[in-house]
Amino acid sequence: MAATATVAWLPAAILLFVAQVACEYGMVRVVSEMGGPKGKDYCILYNPQWAHLPHDLSKASLLQLRDWTASMLCSPSDLPAKGFSNQIPLVTRGNCTFYEKVRLAQGSGAHGLLIVSKETLVPPGGNKTQYEEIGIPVALVSHKDMVDIFKSFGRAVRAALYAPNEPLLDYNMVIIFIMAVGTVALGGYWAGSRDVRKYMKHKRDDGPEKQEDEAVDVTPIMTCVFMVMCCSMLVLLYYFYDHLVYMIIGIFCLASSTGLYSCLSPLVQRLPFGKCRVRDNNLPYFHKRPQVRMLLLALFCVAVSVVWSIFRNEDQWAWILQDALGIAFCLYMLKTIRLPTFKACTLLLLLLFIYDVFFVFITPFLTKSGNSIMVEVATGPMDSATHEKLPMVLKVPRLNTSPLALCDRPFSLLGFGDILVPGLLVAYCHRFDIQVQSSRIYFVACTIAYGIGLLVTFMALALMQRGQPALLYLVPCTLMTSGALALWRRELGMFWTGSGFAKDLPQPSWALATAQGPQPPKESEAVLSQQPPGKAQVMPAMPAEQPPELAEPKDGAGVSTQEPTGLPGASA
Repeated sequence: MAATATVAWLPAAILLFVAQVACEYGMVRVVSEMGGPKGKDYCILYNPQWAHLPHDLSKASLLQLRDWTASMLCSPSDLPAKGFSNQIPLVTRGNCTFYEKVRLAQGSGAHGLLIVSKETLVPPGGNKTQYEEIGIPVALVSHKDMVDIFKSFGRAVRAALYAPNEPLLDYNMVIIFIMAVGTVALGGYWAGSRDVRKYMKHKRDDGPEKQEDEAVDVTPIMTCVFMVMCCSMLVLLYYFYDHLVYMIIGIFCLASSTGLYSCLSPLVQRLPFGKCRVRDNNLPYFHKRPQVRMLLLALFCVAVSVVWSIFRNEDQWAWILQDALGIAFCLYMLKTIRLPTFKACTLLLLLLFIYDVFFVFITPFLTKSGNSIMVEVATGPMDSATHEKLPMVLKVPRLNTSPLALCDRPFSLLGFGDILVPGLLVAYCHRFDIQVQSSRIYFVACTIAYGIGLLVTFMALALMQRGQPALLYLVPCTLMTSGALALWRRELGMFWTGSGFAKDLPQPSWALATAQGPQPPKESEAVLSQQPPGKAQVMPAMPAEQPPELAEPKDGAGVSTQEPTGLPGASA
């Protein structure tokens, strides 16, 4: 299925690249003729097929910038009496083609043309004959920048057009790589280890586990429902972005604060203070008497989420809070959602592979604007009235010093789905490692494959200079690596249908040793441990009273200090 999707995508991608008009970002350096403030760079979008711009500012001519925005420059009558000799005129977009405007400007002596646009900047296109006729650069500049130019420098200004070189990759990709791979590795390891502890405790206690902290096993029906919801939500966001974006922000605040609590609660439970509990009461959630330290932790997590929601559009530092909350959310989801078989992993990853490719590469042919639905929603529509961005991404500001950072988006983004989806497979590999006692070879191999897939994504981003569906590279890398490893170890059948922690799974020796400590094993257990793993084992009946080594630790008041990983008050 993945190969079919890839083959189907290739001709569409080729057509997409052929149909696009060549365009590049450039800069216009503006300085005042009267001295005053230092020069400032503004972003422009130009078509190099009209004329190339110098890469070095020192080689660009500093010419008078003339405000002619009262005219559309569509006919000779729109020209000034003395022409635009050695000037760069500013004219308004509309009423005629780019070629007609630049032909009139060039004929009147202009050395360049800036077209002011109140709409989204688009490359000034033409045909081959027109390109050969024109010898001056033509570019689009936003109306907002035009207003700022005359407000900051007055009417007597000079401008130079140039297009500085920009590095293929920004250094912030290193930060995104470390965060993504670290989250996948930590989440996968935590999820597998947690399930092992729960399984071993269930075997020792011979009783049901607490239900409030159960992981959710994903079934094929749940996978299909999830895909329908993803497609529907993405399309709804594309058409009703301004109405739904605040709902998504609210959901993110709630889910990320819960995830942050879940990640920090094991650390807080190790603190030697704050073990006292709330007094007996009839209040909701508080009647179970949560510990004071856990209540303080919950307040802290909610406070972090609220602070981010208030200052979410602050570009200087709010991205740090968003990334911290996002990583906590991903870890919580990797711990909570569980794929029980490699078959379930393959189904989910392949469906999301097709989903990602379709909404990035195919939807530009289906939308009126020609933009990808996925990229449009992830980065926020240009015509959005709210100017809000979806928070379901890791974001790191660009670290290069190129002036073109003004033009391009100031942040590099990686969606949570590009972490969670492969991370669920990594978590399954870790559980399977423990099941077959394979020294975590599946876990390590799948994590390395994820890192390689992410590097390939960055390379494709640098080569194509456009947003990439990361799952296009991550899914093949992780699925093929895991499947090939299982085939090489002759465990593919078990890996394909294994349930992670089946009820007949024998306890590993390291887990028994950890649980029993230095105490010698009982005679019945010694006999039981000598049976081969493939034989059915009958566990001896546990006494009615729980052994001391398995009892929950108690604080000074004789009250259990064990806390669930959920929000306080879920259980005592």
